[in-house]
This record gives sequence, C-alpha cells and structure tokens, in this order.
Amino acid sequence: MIRNYFCILVMLLASAIVIGQDRPNSTAQNYLSMRWTTVATGMPANWYGTDEAKRVAENVLVSQKDIGGWVKNQPYHHVFSDSLTTYYKRTKNDIGGTFDNGATITELRFLAKVYTHFKDERYREAFHKGLSYILSAQYDNGGWPQFYPVRDAGVETRTDKTEPYSMHITYNDNAMVNIMNFLKDIYADVPELAPLKIATNTKDKARKAFDRGIDCILKTQIKVNAKPTVWCAQHHYKTLAPVKARSYELESFSGSESVGIVALLMDLDHPSPAVIAAVDGACAWFGENKISGIRVERQTDSRGNRNTVVVTDKEAPSIWARFYDLETGKPYFCDRDGIKKYALDEIGAERRNGYSWYTNAPQHVLDAQSEWHKKWGVD
Repeated sequence: MIRNYFCILVMLLASAIVIGQDRPNSTAQNYLSMRWTTVATGMPANWYGTDEAKRVAENVLVSQKDIGGWVKNQPYHHVFSDSLTTYYKRTKNDIGGTFDNGATITELRFLAKVYTHFKDERYREAFHKGLSYILSAQYDNGGWPQFYPVRDAGVETRTDKTEPYSMHITYNDNAMVNIMNFLKDIYADVPELAPLKIATNTKDKARKAFDRGIDCILKTQIKVNAKPTVWCAQHHYKTLAPVKARSYELESFSGSESVGIVALLMDLDHPSPAVIAAVDGACAWFGENKISGIRVERQTDSRGNRNTVVVTDKEAPSIWARFYDLETGKPYFCDRDGIKKYALDEIGAERRNGYSWYTNAPQHVLDAQSEWHKKWGVD
C-alpha cells in the first residue's frame, strides 16, 4: 500500500507546476486521501519537515489522552474543525487509549519524525508521555492488553459481562508485537529516534519491558503433547490460556497472528535455546497445517455485491486459515453467533466478506527459517 502511494506521489511531483514564490507542497495534494498509518510513518523523510506535517502534529497533540495513549482508526491527518478540536480537548480525561490497529505506536513514531525536523519540545514531551503509557500498561507477566486502562465489563459484548476481551494479552492484529518492536527501537537507539536523546535509564526500562515481553511470549505458546506450536490471538491476562475475543474470534491456534510473533523471535540477536525451540515449534506447526489446492477469490455479482469464495486450484501456493480448532486442529469460520463452521461458504455474507479468514504470511517465516538456522548455527 505504501509503495502504491509513493508511486502516486512521484507522478504528482513530476507533473507539478511551480507558480511564482507561492509554491504548494505537491505532497499536500494527495496526503489527505491516504490512510493515517501511511501519512504517519510512510511519507518521504522531508515531508515531516513541511507545514502540512506540522499542522498534523497539532492534531496528534490535541488528541492524545491525558494518560498518554490514543484511540484507534482516527484520521489525525485530516483538518480538524473547531468542534472536533473541542471534542478532543473535552475527552482527554476519558479512560485510556489502545494498541489495537497500530494505535499509539503509530502516533509516537509520527511525533519522532516531526521532532527530528522542528525540535518542538511539545512533541518530545508527548512522545515520552506515550512511552510511559506503554510501560505502565504492561502486566507483571510481561504481556500487554489491547486497551489500557481496562474498560468496564460488558463494553465490547452484550453477552459477556464478566471481563472485556481487551484486557487480555493481545497478539491480535500484531498489537503486542508492534509494542515490542517499538521498545526494541527505543533501547537500540535507532537513527529515527536518536534526535529525541532518550535517557539511558529510559532505554533500560524499555529493554527490561521487552525482555519480559519475550518471556510472556514463550510462556503463552500453546503446547500439544509437550511440543510448542503457535499462539492464540489473545491469552488470558492471568492464566495465560487461550481466550476468545469478539463473538467470531474464538480460542484457537492462530495461523495469522502467530507469524508476527515468530518474526519477532527470529529477529533476536543470539537467540536462547528456548527461543530457538519456540521458532522451530511454530514453523513445524505451520508446515503441518498448510492448506494446498485452493485459493481465495473476491468475486462481484451482477448487482455489484462482493462475495469471497474458495475455489479449487492445484497450482495455488499454500495458504493458512486464520483460526484452527484447539481440539480437532481443523480450520474454522464463524458468524457473530459464535458457532464454528468448517467451510467459508457456511457463514453469512457479512462475516465472510468483512474479515480476513485466510493468509499466506506463514510462508515468509518458513522461507526464512533455513537462513536463520545458518546465521545462529542451529543444527
């Protein structure tokens, strides 16, 4: 997606017409139509020194919760009306932020980029406030919830009034992996963050939090007959057992979220025997549970309605289901009624077309496993 937007940007730059001294930034002609995540972290480096980036930074500052996080799925790069600015100011004390869908980490990476150009101390202060939020949100067992502080029971579902799923350790949509990659960049003092001059004791805190996160990952890995396999999309914040999230996201072996976890473990320097066993166990599970001979198509009927279907194709590359039953190991699919079905066409159009049920991402870690073994001398 970022590459596509960058190509569009190059084309616009090539065709831009400069008029006198009032030269518009050609990037401004298209960044408003982009996704916030692209604008926040995927623009050319010099764009973060423009007036447009500075304006966006004001939005990011005003929308930060007092506790340090941000809410998800908001187009912070769009022009804020006076009423929207007032709303963000009025709700700063509302409970918490989230790490779902890249929230909070995305905003912090954006602030680091604009600070590099403007050296505005407000950006730096907001960055450290957000970093403190991340460190505060971590459980003693090393995991992170999706939402912090924990929301009241029953917020996310009308049927489960006991504990909201957002309080559980969340691998879903790479929430915890995103946090840990960010913390790794903090203590490694990567060039993108170096201008912030993060204090040594803060880097040490980030390193310790990262290490606790690795310990949590190793402890939550699902074992079958004492063999490590993969992970569920979320694990209980106390017992570490696999747990459900939304009604159609039941306890499972995750063929999707587990990929980001494995990639994180493979990126560790001098992996311990425990890490090596975790990676090899997950890769073995991926190898045993790949699905061959089918591909997923998105078709459109005569009325323009989208329909996702599975078709037979002996030449198709291997794919994996997002969820596998913990007892039978079979791929399953769900409507919002939470009843497992074992074929995609058995669920309704709303969930069938509105969710990603298959992935090819495990192939990436399988392809990298051999070189990873060689790099670290794994037999």
